Amino acid sequence: MISYERLWETMKQRGATTYTLQVKGGISSSTIRRLRAGESVSTNTLDALCRILDCTLQDIVEYLPDKT
Repeated sequence: MISYERLWETMKQRGATTYTLQVKGGISSSTIRRLRAGESVSTNTLDALCRILDCTLQDIVEYLPDKT
């Protein structure tokens, strides 16, 4: 499972809001909803998030193995 918890932490550290993502990066509200729900997003979206927040992929996503 991919977790976006690090995204919200990175945004907080940089003083960014979801509005920032929408205006600066053209991230749609439906994509933000998908991120909040932990659903899949495109690599283009991940690239845009890294560019907007000036960070690496590891700053916004984390892989969590399934507990089976």
